[in-house]
Amino acid sequence: MRNIKLSTFKTNKIGILLMLASAIFTSVGQATWKVSNGENFLYLFIGLISYFIGAVLMIIAFKHGSLSILHPLLSTGYIFSIFIGFFWLNEMIDFKTIVGILFVSAGAIIIGAEND
Repeated sequence: MRNIKLSTFKTNKIGILLMLASAIFTSVGQATWKVSNGENFLYLFIGLISYFIGAVLMIIAFKHGSLSILHPLLSTGYIFSIFIGFFWLNEMIDFKTIVGILFVSAGAIIIGAEND
């Protein structure tokens, strides 16, 4: 089992890292749009650039791994958004949210560890 996980990660390593970076950039872009409140054009522009970088990273990531491994990793964007909301926007994290984070993390790990 351990060899299966390591071989899958090694095969898709660059794609996995790029996809996680993509999830971070798109989450920051969405948070920045929220902060802009649709009125602050500087934040809207920063969010647009961040989201664009995330999209480009996603496109590049797909060149370096399996779609069935990489695409589910976009769900980690939910986790990054929760932490951005907590640390930047002072939003609360309740027990249900923590359980959701655990399920999303477990799903990403299980799918990422599958043998291709």
